[in-house]
Amino acid sequence: MDFPHIDPVMLDLGFVQIHWYGMMYLIGFAAAWFLLKRRARLGHSPWPAVRVDDLIFYCVLGVVLGGRVGYVLFYNFGSFLEDPLMLFRIWQGGMSFHGGLLGVALAVLLFARSSGAPLMVVADHVAWVTPIGLAAGRFGNFINAELWGRVTDVPWGIVFPGAGPLARHPSQLYEFVGEGLLLFVILTLYWLRPRPAGSIASLFLIGYGAARVTVEFFREPDAHIGFLAGDWITMGHVLSVPMVVVGVGLWVFSQRSAVTH
Repeated sequence: MDFPHIDPVMLDLGFVQIHWYGMMYLIGFAAAWFLLKRRARLGHSPWPAVRVDDLIFYCVLGVVLGGRVGYVLFYNFGSFLEDPLMLFRIWQGGMSFHGGLLGVALAVLLFARSSGAPLMVVADHVAWVTPIGLAAGRFGNFINAELWGRVTDVPWGIVFPGAGPLARHPSQLYEFVGEGLLLFVILTLYWLRPRPAGSIASLFLIGYGAARVTVEFFREPDAHIGFLAGDWITMGHVLSVPMVVVGVGLWVFSQRSAVTH
């Protein structure tokens, strides 16, 4: 099937263009803000609702700065060595989830220190809403017809513009479901029961890492990197497997923590 024609520009005002991809980021952060704000107003967070604004601000900086630096270091380091200023040309594209994750981890640490809230409790709150942003971002990737999958003959394969004449896996939608919607449902169901602090964050690391490792078998690797070993190991595998390992370790550690609600 052919890729449905979707204009990546959602709204053209002449002097400025609003892109669907940017709107997806905004939707993700807005949804996270709403859920965390509501939880704080109900008295289920160890900080007042007004502090949620600070938490989201820290996380936005972590996602943008960490995501950009991570992309340059993990996926385009050669170009950075030739042209260091490309790090700042964000409008040319290029963001890394794993870099954004490190940036958000730093944001969580800074917020925990400034608010006096337990670090693992802050991490649980952020981890709970993160899949919403991931789902929105992956749908934005699909609208942009980027990060497509490998060639396939499955009935739902899509011929993406710029990817040649053959149908490919819509891997962006696989990630939209797996690391986005499905992971959010799993975390929410576990969130509703008494649990040790840090368990939501650890479950997120395990869930995302497992979902990403799986989808990497269907996703076309970056053209300038290709496969790192054989014809199946990608940079996504290398960066995601450690997430599962760290998640398992954090899970074991969290089971010693006090139960939270």
